[in-house]
Amino acid sequence: MSSQRIYLDHAATTPLSLEARDAMRDAEARDGYNASSLHAEGRRARAALDDARERVARALGAARKEIVFTSGGSEADTMAIVGVARARRHRGGHVVSTAIEHHAVLHALDALAGDGFEITILPVDASGIVGEGTFAAALRDDTILTSVMYANNEIGTVQPIARFAALARERGATFHTDAVAAPGALPLDVADLGVDLLSLSAHKFGGPKGVGVLYVRAGTPLEPQIFGGPQEYGRRAGTENVPGIVGLTVALERTLGGWEARSAAIAILRDRLEAAILRTVPDVTIHGRSARRLPGLLSVAFAGVDVEQLLVALDLAGVAVSAGSACTSGSLEPSHVIAALGNPDHAGRTVRFSLGRETTREEIDRVAELLAGMVKAIRTPAYESALDGE
Repeated sequence: MSSQRIYLDHAATTPLSLEARDAMRDAEARDGYNASSLHAEGRRARAALDDARERVARALGAARKEIVFTSGGSEADTMAIVGVARARRHRGGHVVSTAIEHHAVLHALDALAGDGFEITILPVDASGIVGEGTFAAALRDDTILTSVMYANNEIGTVQPIARFAALARERGATFHTDAVAAPGALPLDVADLGVDLLSLSAHKFGGPKGVGVLYVRAGTPLEPQIFGGPQEYGRRAGTENVPGIVGLTVALERTLGGWEARSAAIAILRDRLEAAILRTVPDVTIHGRSARRLPGLLSVAFAGVDVEQLLVALDLAGVAVSAGSACTSGSLEPSHVIAALGNPDHAGRTVRFSLGRETTREEIDRVAELLAGMVKAIRTPAYESALDGE
């Protein structure tokens, strides 16, 4: 067996790109000062921060002052949801979201519910899509905020964000999307999407951990959630992580450059793995197969398999995958996303394979080969007998 490990957990985190690492190292040496200071060192840090903000804004089709740097996707989601809801409370107290959101969104909604807001959680169909009619029917005169993720981080399904944003705008509701899973796979021009707020996290696209972005459309009311200094135009206090922000910027530009061709190539590999699993492993379910999906994500439920045993077997064989969201896979709690599809028994049987730009055809073939034998070995004799019709 080859000693080279195969990494198929890019949805959890991506390796830090060499370009981002080098840019961060240079920024740390040259610009690693407090961007709020007035001396020469502080001014250099401020110039680097301003340059990064301008470049991120350009990449997203936004204005410079619409970009807020955060500590990551979770803070960006929380800032958007709690910050907008509290800022617009005078207009109403109703918030709409979906059953398959990341826990950063769902827990922020829980906090709002505890603060007296009314939360409507929309169901998804069996493929993981929110119906346009379902979304439209949930909007009310007192709906102040809607939050629907662009693409799901566990099953890969893509929601019609532009249409939802237009419907929300017609009813006077602010629209936020968690787009953390989207860079490199989907368009990110905020004008085309029509969103009011959009969250990103650097480590999902080759940048460093601990840095994120919240796009806030000009004129969107937003209460700060971190208090202190006047950084980020008064919307988020705290000394900016200039080297991390520089790394995020370089990684985002690298990811968006030529993303369509790269996305198509990754989709071919994803489909190759999917076809091999369907051909060699009986009784499996591909989540979201009938819907538009992220090109590099494959969510598979293996009937009769203890997912923890399968994950361990794959890891020992040199393959890194997960059971779902990185926030829950460590504890192997049943996935709320899989349960929302209407087949709760799949929650403890599902493996998520997430490919990246470095994934090769040889790696895909190796994983497919390993899976066939591992699943057969893990399934109980009684289950195997039932499959064979004995």
